[in-house]
Amino acid sequence: MDPVGEKQLRASFVNCSKGEASRLHLPVGLAELPWSDLDFLGWRDPGALDRCYLVAPRGDGLMGVTLRVPQGVRRSFAKTTVCSICLTGHPGSGVSLLAARRAGPAGRQGNTVGTYLCADLACSLYVRGRKKSQLAGRHEETLPLPDRIARTVRNLDAFLDKVLDGAAA
Repeated sequence: MDPVGEKQLRASFVNCSKGEASRLHLPVGLAELPWSDLDFLGWRDPGALDRCYLVAPRGDGLMGVTLRVPQGVRRSFAKTTVCSICLTGHPGSGVSLLAARRAGPAGRQGNTVGTYLCADLACSLYVRGRKKSQLAGRHEETLPLPDRIARTVRNLDAFLDKVLDGAAA
C-alpha cells in the first residue's frame, strides 16, 4: 500500500457521514507505518475500543469503512479462532467479529455485514511473518508468500464488496 495522508484517509470512508469521518481518530504515527508491508490499513479507535477502521486500495482510489465490535459477543479464551481475511489462527480473543454498516441506503436503514478479523487488524503483517500469532503449535503454510498475499486481498475485497452491495440503490 502506498503511504496515505490524513485528508485521503478521511475522504475514503463509504459507510459514514463526512462529519463522522472528520471526527474519527487516526492511527498514531501514520507517517512511520510499514506501508510497503500493508495490503490495507486497519486500526482500533483509542477513544472507543468497540470501533475500528479499515482503509484499502480499491481500483484507482481508496475505500474506508468503519467497523464495530457487536455488543454481547463473548469469545472463549480457551478456543482457537481464525481470521476470515488472512486465515491466521489466534488463541482466545485474537480474532474479533467486526460489523460494518453497509454503504448507501441499506446502511442508513441499519443493515450491516460482518466478518471475523484479526483483533489488531494486522493481517498484512501476519501474512508476511512480520508479526506472529501467539498460538502455540501454529501451522505453517506451504503456499508461497505472493499467493498468500493475493488470497488476503481477495478475501478483503469480497468483504468490501458486501459493504458496497446495494449502495447505488
